[in-house]
Amino acid sequence: MAKPSSRAPALADWQPPAGKRAASFRLKDIDPAAKPWSSGDKALDVAAVEKLAVELDGLQNLLYADRRFKVLVVLQGTDTAGKDGTVRGVFARTSPLGVHTVGWKAPTEEERGHDYLWRIHKAMPGAGEITVFNRSHYEDVLVPAVNQWISADVVAQRYRQINDFERMLTENGTLVLKFMLHISAEEQRTRLQERLDDPAKRWKFSMGDVEVRKQWADYQKAYQSLLRATSTEWAPWTIVPADSKTHRNLMIATVVRDALKKLKLRYPPGDPALKGLVIA
Repeated sequence: MAKPSSRAPALADWQPPAGKRAASFRLKDIDPAAKPWSSGDKALDVAAVEKLAVELDGLQNLLYADRRFKVLVVLQGTDTAGKDGTVRGVFARTSPLGVHTVGWKAPTEEERGHDYLWRIHKAMPGAGEITVFNRSHYEDVLVPAVNQWISADVVAQRYRQINDFERMLTENGTLVLKFMLHISAEEQRTRLQERLDDPAKRWKFSMGDVEVRKQWADYQKAYQSLLRATSTEWAPWTIVPADSKTHRNLMIATVVRDALKKLKLRYPPGDPALKGLVIA
């Protein structure tokens, strides 16, 4: 997969192909340390992220006023990939009235009593809202597949069901933006060690993180299969090289900003009866 110029990055170069060409996609061809959206100066990139965060706030306000669209932002990645950091860095300036974050964990007993998408559908954004998924419905394929709790046939079935679900969402006015935060095994090791060594971060660490890390190769393989199967024309994946936290935020903020601009949002017309009204 060709790497775009850092001055003129092409989004399509970071999205797995759909259809028959998807079989040729290899996740290992994407360098987690790449910085296609970077200016080459970290201070400038940090300032750009802040500027984008302010711009997103204005666009979110316009989205809320317009009420023709809903936006779902999916943040998916291994442990320590930076999902929490993305929420803080990219959406820090947006109003909580119109932006909601949902962190997905293992399903509850009630949720297991329904189909696996039942709890997901209930959390979809309403008109004018942005909902950010910290992990997502894809966990219900990745984790069971890696641990062999479900068969290959069921995995393929869930891929098809998710594609149909996301098609339904888009056909009903939901913009689906899916980001796979791609980090290296060494970067994950460093971040896990930082959590363990820092008393202020140690609460985030569990022995389960060590066990899951042992499955690194299996998860990379599962992600590759997932990206091949579910990067569609209506809901493509964007792979974000995320070893650099600043670059990660810059890339995601830019993609979200550009996607919102393409909606051609507008303020609704006011009541004609209000024209010329002077408040006493």
